[in-house]
Formats: sequence, structure tokens, C-alpha cells
Amino acid sequence: MLEASTRLLRLLELLQSRRHWPGPELARRLEVGPRTVRRDVERLRRLGYPIEATPGVTGGYRLRAGARLPPLLLNDEEAVAIAVGLRTAVSGGVAGIDETSVRALAKLEQLLPDRVRRRVQAVGSATVPYPASGPVVDPETLLVIASACRDHERLRFQYRSHSDQRTRRLVEPHRLVHTGRRWYLVAWDDDREQWRSFRVDRIARTPSPDRRFSPRDPPAADLAAFVARSVSAVRDRHQARVILHAPLHEVAARVPYGAGTLEPIDSHSCLLQTGSDWLEGLAVYIASIGVAFEISEPPELIDTVRTLAARFAAATAP
Repeated sequence: MLEASTRLLRLLELLQSRRHWPGPELARRLEVGPRTVRRDVERLRRLGYPIEATPGVTGGYRLRAGARLPPLLLNDEEAVAIAVGLRTAVSGGVAGIDETSVRALAKLEQLLPDRVRRRVQAVGSATVPYPASGPVVDPETLLVIASACRDHERLRFQYRSHSDQRTRRLVEPHRLVHTGRRWYLVAWDDDREQWRSFRVDRIARTPSPDRRFSPRDPPAADLAAFVARSVSAVRDRHQARVILHAPLHEVAARVPYGAGTLEPIDSHSCLLQTGSDWLEGLAVYIASIGVAFEISEPPELIDTVRTLAARFAAATAP
């Protein structure tokens, strides 16, 4: 049988790992009786953990969110994951996140056991941060948007477009997409009656929540790909559709989201949708994927490939 202090920590770890625990199952895991579980739960409550108990055959215990943050129990792997995440948060594109992350990391490292602290510090000493660039978003704006996505509440905000045009929008928010450099909101635009993606850093001030709505089916199963296509359509003057004569899994690693999106056609081919302002560069990129391809559109890209093919052939002629 576990000692009382060890058992209390084990009970807390179990309560944090699952939403609801039946009392008999907790007693079995801890190798004690139901009365001991009730006493241990009461001790955790006195320490500030808001644990709810429900009676009956289907009853049990649940750790709910409280008014204040009690001590948090983490195992070694969880502590390392959080520490690494805090160290890399500086590139997250959120205003003030770097300073906040440093403060949180200092508090966490102070509490870590020596063996875990050495692992975390090894990651820090071996890592050179890549300087973040590009616009940042207000953390309060992210929280308001995320809450509206969760609670199915419409949002009103002023938006600045790629062409610097300012408009008022009423949207049904669905999800936030983070590309590593920028944050995008995928939402149904009520006025335009279509799905759109909005750069969060172009939303002026904090959005205002509005009335609730019934969620719609999302615009795509892969929302990251949807955002990539939306961004390319606005940013790139030339939009291309190219059939790659290779299975999707073979070329997926060669086409990051920023360069284009892939859709399977059959087991031997897939469709690449990509764009660029520079036709010659686009042609070279498509060829560099390394498989046979067929250009569906635009016609200008087909002409560019023919011109480049003749130029390359002449350059290699004896």
C-alpha cells in the first residue's frame, strides 16, 4: 500500500489525467478503500484543489477549474515538454509572449528536480533561437476569438485587407490557424455569405462578441490547406493547377503549406494548387518537385514552361 503522502500525489495525478473517475476505480488504483479515497479528496480540497464528488452508482470524482491556480503536478516528460514550449514561444507571433515565457520558464525551472532541470537546460544551451519577424497579434484578441470559436458566438470587428481597404465584418468564427509566423481566423462571413480566412494581426482592436449561432460544416477537412489556398489567392497574381504523376504521399514532403496544397486524384497522381507572382520561378519550382507533371492552368504558365524547356535544351546542346 502506498504511504499517505505518496498516495495523495498519486491521487492528484490521476484526477488531472482524466475528466471523471468512479470512486471504486480510484480506490482500486490506489489500493485503498472508498473511505480512504474520500479522506484524501478532502485533504486535496483543503490544499486548494476544487474536486467535485457525485453520489450514486455512476458517481465519482472530478477535478474542475477553480478560482485560483493550485499547485500543478507534472511528470518528467510533461515538465520537459512545457519548458521546451516556453523556450520556443518567442516565435509564436504573439505580442509580449517572449517576456511572459521567460518569467514562466524561470518559475518552472526553479521547481524542477535536478535530473529534469539538466535535461531542460541541455535543450536551452544547444538551441539557437531564430529571430522572429513579421507582425504580432494581441494576446487578448486571440483569447476573445478562441472563446467565440468555442462558444459559437459571432464576432464583429474592423478588418484591414491586403490592399489596405478597411471594412466592418460580422463573422461566425470556426478555428484559429497558426502557420508558425502568422495567425489566421477561419470564419463564415455573414455579409459575403462565404468562408473566409482573416489575418488576426489585421483585425483592428479587440473583436466584439455578438449573438450565438449554430455551427456550419467547415469549408475543408484540412483547414491549414484552406488557409494556404486563401492566402495564395490574395497574395499571388498567377494561380496554377498542376497534375503530378506520383502518389500524394511520395511528394507531400516536397510541397510545404506555404508553397502549395495537394489533393489526391488516384493512387498514382495528385493535384497541386500553387501560385506566384513570378511565372519563371513557379515553373522551376514545379519541375524541382522531381516527378512528371501536367499543367492544367493557367495558359501563361504552359507557355513559360515551353520557353524554359527550349532555353535549357539550347544551354545543354553540344
